[in-house]
Amino acid sequence: MYYHVDGDLVPAEEATVSVRDRGFMYGDAAFETLRAYGGRPFEWAAHADRLGRTCDALGLDHGLSDADLRGRVRETLAANEFEDAYVKLSISRGVQPGKLAPGLVEDPAVVVYVAELPRGGRADRGGEPAWDGPATAAVVETRRVPDAALPAHAKTHNYLNGILARLELAGGDAAEAGEQEGPDEALMLDGDGHLAEGATSNLFFVRDGTLHTPSLDGPVLPGITRRVVLDLAEREGIRVQEGAYGPAALRDADEAFLTNSTWEIRPLAAVEGRDGERVEFGRGPVTDALAEAFDARVEREHYE
Repeated sequence: MYYHVDGDLVPAEEATVSVRDRGFMYGDAAFETLRAYGGRPFEWAAHADRLGRTCDALGLDHGLSDADLRGRVRETLAANEFEDAYVKLSISRGVQPGKLAPGLVEDPAVVVYVAELPRGGRADRGGEPAWDGPATAAVVETRRVPDAALPAHAKTHNYLNGILARLELAGGDAAEAGEQEGPDEALMLDGDGHLAEGATSNLFFVRDGTLHTPSLDGPVLPGITRRVVLDLAEREGIRVQEGAYGPAALRDADEAFLTNSTWEIRPLAAVEGRDGERVEFGRGPVTDALAEAFDARVEREHYE
């Protein structure tokens, strides 16, 4: 395995950053997780734009072009001979004096990490999901950080909010041991008790043929796959509503699914409420139509 660290391809066992790097010390870093299909990043322009907005929110002027960053991703995929992969691109402010207030960025730390994934695209062409089966989720006590405290659009190394939410899923001794038990995803509410998002995913549900998802007016990460799904829904003639929803709206849904770059569109089989109530969903026609449209787009743009 090779990773890209500060401009060089290095063996995985030699891929390190300084213990004084601000990404390590304070979570003062930006990152993007994306998929590569057929050797090329999916939705690169959208990921690059979101990365730029995160860096702007952090005041992190790294001075690197999108072409430079994409080149590092391409070089890492080629070095590992990966056509289909998970890609994580991180940029930190680098090593600076040990104080909280950051200085000008003189030597940013840039890291590209990759891991092989199954081929994407249509199943009849060899595509298969990166997950084993439909997901289960639980609504947790950990609330989403308010947008006024930490901008929801900023995808930073400070992921403690999601980590605490995921730890709730394990509970007790399993949480202390770092073991994952129970549901696959933690669903967080905002400060007003509305559904926000999963620890690492965006949430969608369907009722009476209408696709619903929490609005970006709340503390919701503008997921790249989320946006692709909304675009596909419009093209497929599926009614869409973005809004503020309580947990009861999800319990009354006919079908539901989660999205992120790795999972793409992952159906939800069941959701547990904070009161212990469990609601099960069947895989429905809207989820299937969107998943098929997503696979067809990947097939068309990356394999044909």
